[in-house]
This record gives sequence, C-alpha cells and structure tokens, in this order.
Amino acid sequence: MNDEITDNPEDPTPRVTRRSFLGLVGMGTFGAATTRTRRPRATNATTPPSTAAAPTTAAPATLGSTTVEATTVPRIPNTPGILVMVTLYGGNDGLNTLIPLDAAPYLTGRGALAYKASESLPLAEGLGLHPNLAGFKGLWDTKQLAIVRGVGYPNPSRSHFRSQDIWSSAVPATFERTGWLGRWYDSVSTDPLGMAAIASSVPRFLIGRKSSAVVVGGATASGGSSDFKIATRLLSQPDDSLGSLAARVRSTSADLGRVDTVFGPMLASQSSVSIQTATLEPGAVARAGNVLDDQLNVVARLIKGGAPTRAYAVSLGGFDTHANERANHARLMTILDQAVTGFLRVMAGDPNGQGVTVVVYSEFGRRLAANGSAGTDHGTAAPMFVAGAKVKGGFYGDQPSLTDLDQGDLKFTTDFRSVYSTLLSGVLGADPLSALDKPYANLGFL
Repeated sequence: MNDEITDNPEDPTPRVTRRSFLGLVGMGTFGAATTRTRRPRATNATTPPSTAAAPTTAAPATLGSTTVEATTVPRIPNTPGILVMVTLYGGNDGLNTLIPLDAAPYLTGRGALAYKASESLPLAEGLGLHPNLAGFKGLWDTKQLAIVRGVGYPNPSRSHFRSQDIWSSAVPATFERTGWLGRWYDSVSTDPLGMAAIASSVPRFLIGRKSSAVVVGGATASGGSSDFKIATRLLSQPDDSLGSLAARVRSTSADLGRVDTVFGPMLASQSSVSIQTATLEPGAVARAGNVLDDQLNVVARLIKGGAPTRAYAVSLGGFDTHANERANHARLMTILDQAVTGFLRVMAGDPNGQGVTVVVYSEFGRRLAANGSAGTDHGTAAPMFVAGAKVKGGFYGDQPSLTDLDQGDLKFTTDFRSVYSTLLSGVLGADPLSALDKPYANLGFL
C-alpha cells in the first residue's frame, strides 16, 4: 500500500494507509474515533504489580500488505464480582426517593411536593420508597437491596461540578484528577478492558494514573464498520518518525482496536438480549425502552458474552429539579426503576451475572424545603442504593434528622468513602487502601 487514499473502480470501499489516517486525524477527520478511549496525561506507566496475572500476547493482524504489530497486555485480574456504577447527574432528591412517611417537617417543608404515606411504598422504620420504584421495592422484599442512609462528606459543596469531582476522586479536601476506581485498577492491571464506560467519555472515577477505562460507544455496540476497524488498526501501528503525538494516537487507537476486537463479537453474539423483554409472560407487550435501558443493555450483553470487564459506568441525567419537580422526578424514577430491575433480572438468569452489584448514587441531595418554583434546590446528604444477588438487604447508616439541619440541609451520617471501602473489598476483592487515603468502616452490606 502506498501513502495515499486509493480507490479501486471495482471496489467502492476506500483504502487508507496508516500515514494517511494519521494525517486525517491531524485535520480532525477521524477525531471522534480516536477520542473514544481517553487516557490520563501521565505517560510514565510502569509494570503492573505482581497481583496482576501473567501477560498475554495477541497475534499480529494483517491488512493487505501491512502487518499490525502484536501487542502485549497484562491480563485483567479475576475479582469476586462485577461493579456497575449508576450516576444520577443533577442531584437526585433523596427525600422524595426514600420518603420519611408522614413526618411533619417533611410534609410542611415540601408542601405540594411531599408524598403522603398512603402514596408511598412502605419499607420499615417510618420510611418508604417513591411510588414509581416498585421494582426496587421487590428487590427490598427479597433482601437484595441495601439502602445506605445519609451519605455525604465533610464541608459539603453545593456545586454540581465540585461535588461530582469529590464523589469521583474520593478526596474531599483537595483537587485530585484520578478517580477511586482508577487508582484501584492501577494497583492490579493496565489492560484497557478492565473498566468500561457506556458513554461518550470516561468519567473521572474510572481514570487512574497509569490507565483508564475504555468507552463503549455506538461504533462498537453496533458492530462497527469495516472502515472503522481498518482505521483503528492502521492508527495503532508504530512509526518513530512521526513523534510523540503519533505515539499518543497509536496508544489510543490500540486500545480502541482492542475494544472492537474483543467486545465486538461479544456484543454481536448477544444482540438478542433485552432487559425490557427478558421476563415477559407469553403474549405480554414489551414496555418502551429508555436511555438507561440502552446503556445497561450493552452492559448485560457484555457480561453475558463473557467480557473480562470488572467495573462499568452508566448514567442518567435530568435530576436538577429546581422547577416542576413532582412530574419530572416521577418520570426519572420510572426510568431508573425499570432499567435497573430489568438489568438485574437478566443477570440473575446468567452464570456470568451472579456476582453483579449495582450502585445508584448522585452528587448530592436536595434541600428539605421546597422553593418557589414547585421544585427543590441543591442540598447535601442523600441515600445510596446497592442492589444485587450478593447484597445483604436492609438499611445501613442512620437516617438524618429533619430538625437538626445544616443551613436548611440534612447533615450527613455516613461517609461516602465507607460505601466505597465496602464495595472495594466486597465486590472487587481489593484492599480499600489501594484507592482510599485511610481505612473507613466496612458497612457490611456485602
């Protein structure tokens, strides 16, 4: 192959060389392809510690007259379970999710936004779930849902961006660009397939100093195209004459090519998996899908296909409910309930899904009192939800007081790093100190 794009009149598919693709990337033509896998800026990656399994070598791939170099990567560590993090962006209203039944301060403060006990799904200890969380109620009844109450951190920030930084990094006092799961993964491997985000970019909590999660986007989930596959392979070839930028492109493209090579066939082989239809009775009509369904359906297909990934990230936005909250929040609760419970039902019926644990959290809760726009403003502490077959269901942590407030907000009773510590040890079999600055209490829900 020469160094230009060539066209065969008998074959309408353009043929592109490695060097011409690098040129196209420089012009932005294939920028979207190369940004699907993001890495931290640090380039001084070191050999993974001995806790990782022995390396594995991939065979060279041949494209026409060009041979793509084989790559050697450490194997992904085996862990007791698989972690799926569900981020609710915008600040989910914890008080209208886990409802204090007939509590006078709640009813008075919320006014028309409040849910009466008769409207809620009662649990225990004077608390109930939002009426649209019937699937979560079913998980509670079967002891597969843990609700961690009053989760937060010292000196809370009511900024979406800063609070999300804190939740992602697990470092409240200073800015830290790496994430808690990224630091865990740094301690065990650098294989890019160990963590995955079903998104357009990698959330910070999946970014380490030596490596980061891969993004599974539309091209991979849909099987990709021949041009896309050729592009990633060509871009991943070495060429010392092209400098450091080309080396970065090569590294990113090699990761993306590995995602396509490994995940592509798995997704194709599990294309019929649907968390919307898996438990329907004969003749029943499938419910409509939603945006969180779409993401968790990709996760379900990868897990059922035997993907080596140990931590996944999905998300749902729209929780910044400053106005018209009741209807908007109810709609989001339905989306969350259907997607998570449908996903767990699929996992329950598959050998690869027995160790899956789903965690639902948001960057902060909402204030006790409603505002003047039929909504609620940024708050602080809120509940977290942990669900799965391995979970020991029930309440963990103390319910925050509705009268002893911090400038109108709930005071946190459970440090979020205790939740992370419990997940690290219970799901990933890890030493929590690989990701956290000091020991935190294990909450016992796993």
